[in-house]
Amino acid sequence: MPSVLPDGETVPEDGSLPASALDGAGDRPLAFYLHVPYCATRCGYCDFNTYTATELRGSGGVLASRDNYAATLADEVRLARKVLGDDPRQVRTVFVGGGTPTLLPAADLVAMLGAVREEFGLADDAEITTEANPESVNPEYLAELRAGGFNRISFGMQSARPHVLKVLDRTHTPGRPEACVAEARAAGFDHVNLDLIYGTPGESDDDWHASLTAAVGAGPDHISAYALIVEEGTQLARRIRRGEVPMTDDDVHADRYLIADSMLADAGYSWYEVSNWATSDAGRCLHNELYWRGADWWGAGPGAHSHVGGVRWWNVKHPGAYAAALAEGRSPGAGRELLPAEDRRVERILLELRLREGVPLSLLRPAGLAASRTALTDGLLDEASYGAGQAVLTLRGRLLADAVVRDLVD
Repeated sequence: MPSVLPDGETVPEDGSLPASALDGAGDRPLAFYLHVPYCATRCGYCDFNTYTATELRGSGGVLASRDNYAATLADEVRLARKVLGDDPRQVRTVFVGGGTPTLLPAADLVAMLGAVREEFGLADDAEITTEANPESVNPEYLAELRAGGFNRISFGMQSARPHVLKVLDRTHTPGRPEACVAEARAAGFDHVNLDLIYGTPGESDDDWHASLTAAVGAGPDHISAYALIVEEGTQLARRIRRGEVPMTDDDVHADRYLIADSMLADAGYSWYEVSNWATSDAGRCLHNELYWRGADWWGAGPGAHSHVGGVRWWNVKHPGAYAAALAEGRSPGAGRELLPAEDRRVERILLELRLREGVPLSLLRPAGLAASRTALTDGLLDEASYGAGQAVLTLRGRLLADAVVRDLVD
């Protein structure tokens, strides 16, 4: 979750939503995101809403403790049940993210999932994911997660090169993420993801080749590869500003992306979103696809964001303030906004254009449609898909996705 929350209108103390938010809800999937805000150390590039033990000491007391966090989060799941009333939908996906969820005991993650199951029920084919730090799990931990209902796991690998991991302040041992894939498979996980980052200061093309080779060799059915974004206020941003480490540029990021797409395609992975590749449609991350397609999701935890029927809200950031609100029977919501139809149209274009299926041309206004024809001529959109009424990015279009979408939303 981002560390900076937007402004917005006040969330009612009981968390209630406008009646219009549930209009047509039966036609939309329902998902849950469960945020665990704790980390053992803070990575230098991280701008998420996370806290180390040192940062929490003396700030929130027992309310901010990891020890009772699962029970606190379950209180918000019960609040969600009250707010959504007799909404009959079972939950299609659950994603536990952070932070480092696996700093909590496996039993706590299973209990959090259990609260969702008890209050809402899980679809028979529900996708249940947790993020994991490679150094904070072992075969026994993974087996407990699998027995508790988790069927997908995402390991933060980032790089196979020690000097790259050092710049990122990542603490895991090179080779450990690959071993985790095998352990997760042995525990019975249906789907496994490895997260990679490219463009770290000091990373070479050879380093990136080595990371991709190691990731593919581990045999996950999903790989995510993200360009490093240097966020203001992070330790890495300060180091770059002081000249301690160099900064890569957009051309380097583009080259690394092309390397990734080529190597992953050769290894049997197909892109389905600009930064994500899977070996099959079943291996795609459905939870993220629900985000990209504007489904309903409830985000539980400090700083977590939610969206139901065009209403978006976000929770208070600090674990102590979050727990205090729930202990007092109040919604932990810090603010919310009701999205007008035009904003929802724009967001749909922004997100769906990143997908392999693209976005319907019918969503574009005249200026955006004209821009799409220019993009087609420039080789940024796929010609066959365009003829079928969809704007789908080509490989070159994926490199320039941000610029393409800016033109299409006009």
